[in-house]
Amino acid sequence: MYLMYYLDSNGKRVYTLGKFAPDGKMTQSAHPARFSPEDRYSRERITTKRRFGLLVLKEPVAMSVAQLG
Repeated sequence: MYLMYYLDSNGKRVYTLGKFAPDGKMTQSAHPARFSPEDRYSRERITTKRRFGLLVLKEPVAMSVAQLG
């Protein structure tokens, strides 16, 4: 059995072992995706996140002279 969750009326996660929430919707897995050091698509994912402003970094990225124009 896997740990699953669904969102309650307040938008908070409710953890369960069941496959269905009380309202009949499917629950979602509470486990993170597997990590592989041989990830071939990480560069594309990072580029896409940066393009749409979704990339969260600990430090601001220093812009190169070519990017400044």
